[in-house]
Amino acid sequence: MGHIDVNTIALTLPDGRPLLDETTFRVGAGSTSALIGPNGAGKSTLLRIIRGDLAPDGGAVVIDGSLGVMDQFVGHGDAGTTVHDLLVRVAPARIRMAAEALDAAENALIEDDTERTQMRYATAIADYADAGGYEHETVWDQCTIAALGVPFERARYRDLDTLSGGEQKRLALEALLRGPDDVLLLDEPDNYLDVPGKRWLEDRLRETPKTVLLVSHDRELLARAADRIITLEPGGAGATAWVHGGGFATYHRAREDRLDRLDELRRRWDEQHEKLRTLVATLKVKAAANDGFASRYRAAQTRLRWFEEAGPPEERPPAQDFDMRLRGARTGKRAVVCTRLELTGLMKPFDAEIWFGDRVAVLGSNGSGKSHFLRLLARGGTDPDPTLGHLVAASEALEPVAHTGAAALGARVVPGLFAQTHAHPEFAGRTLLEILHRGDDRRAGMPRDAASSALDRYGLVRQAQQAFDQLSGGQQARFQVLLLELSGATLLLLDEPTDNLDLESAEALEQAIARFEGTVVAVTHDRWFARSFDRFLVFGQDGEVYESDAPVWDERRVVRAR
Repeated sequence: MGHIDVNTIALTLPDGRPLLDETTFRVGAGSTSALIGPNGAGKSTLLRIIRGDLAPDGGAVVIDGSLGVMDQFVGHGDAGTTVHDLLVRVAPARIRMAAEALDAAENALIEDDTERTQMRYATAIADYADAGGYEHETVWDQCTIAALGVPFERARYRDLDTLSGGEQKRLALEALLRGPDDVLLLDEPDNYLDVPGKRWLEDRLRETPKTVLLVSHDRELLARAADRIITLEPGGAGATAWVHGGGFATYHRAREDRLDRLDELRRRWDEQHEKLRTLVATLKVKAAANDGFASRYRAAQTRLRWFEEAGPPEERPPAQDFDMRLRGARTGKRAVVCTRLELTGLMKPFDAEIWFGDRVAVLGSNGSGKSHFLRLLARGGTDPDPTLGHLVAASEALEPVAHTGAAALGARVVPGLFAQTHAHPEFAGRTLLEILHRGDDRRAGMPRDAASSALDRYGLVRQAQQAFDQLSGGQQARFQVLLLELSGATLLLLDEPTDNLDLESAEALEQAIARFEGTVVAVTHDRWFARSFDRFLVFGQDGEVYESDAPVWDERRVVRAR
């Protein structure tokens, strides 16, 4: 077992903004610690510093033991990336380097079959064997069987594009948790996992002897798996870390007590400061009239100077204040009507009616067709009618969904899609201010001051000049919600909207959905978020689609729910 020591880490961004300020904490051997904080506070950046990919401006990180890392968007690589490529990416460092060298040597041999490339290939095979690569493939075999149901040799050349996001995450987690690394850094490991997958992850995190530092916003996972909560708290000089030594069950109370204590310390400091200033002013008047007060006046000045140089106590972290104004509008009474709808190869035909004002959560395991169902509705259904508002700019960029039967949208139903993967190639390289200012074919542009005001309501005004693809996952999620607000959507189609949102952002979204005048259909594996819905459409593992009045998370509860 290893441990992580993070000591007084400081970092300033290239634009001059301080991001981290003397961030200090320790992850003890064998513990599972959760790193939380507002989107953009620097959590993923801090993980990059810990893993050695980014040098801080000050401070140091000490890691005892070998390190395994899973990125936030693991698996979302270039086209043609395979299962083998993903497993190599999360393999121990020595095996990873040997495997990459072997792949390069094999490709060189294919292009130029000469003695030189043959010798290079033979050397690469020997190096891979010396690094333990062939022995480690037995671990990969266990991983692919557990995550995909097939042995490694059958899965190794399979394109990652053919796997769901949950299958990719499960595969990477299996490799890291079964691997030899002592210390694991996991950035949003629960994203894309279905609820049985999240429960599996919670069990493995409780059982593992490894030292784990993870970033997560899943409130259920934090409550069930984390031993300690480390909060990055933004401040004027950058974010600092506060460590709660207990679990999530006692976190909110402990945090309220901490903030109350900071307020009390600041109040006392202000009172003492005012007393010293009053004393100096009084003694100054007396010293001018009587030289006997001169020494006391100078002593009071010194006390005041030392007091001010020491500075005030730590300030209360600024609270996030989001104003998500998802408005919507009246539509036809029946917002969505599905008649003998079957997404080809994914489920059996089903009928469903979703009425204006419904809040419907779509539940089911990964690969059951939930995201395809949302995409079909986002494209305007089976036979979209432009005169009724069914077609929006985003619809045209979505891939068609093969299906039989029909999914029809009602009058004045304007779909708005929140994409789970935040995939918006049309935004690549464009700043948030530019996207809002220029608009698109069906969304009018905004004056720059109005655009800045809108960004401010979503806590994104400081990122106005940043490109969309440079934002954190949570910031991208908030910007997507802002675009839904501006689009005039009356049917919100939300695909895992809380995956990357911090705790306060997720709560703000829940409140905005409650105020929304329209219909909401959301695919979610967030057990906490699902509590705010009143109807549930369940995509069963047997291909059946049915309604439930309570969340149904796995097949063990399906029989009782029907």
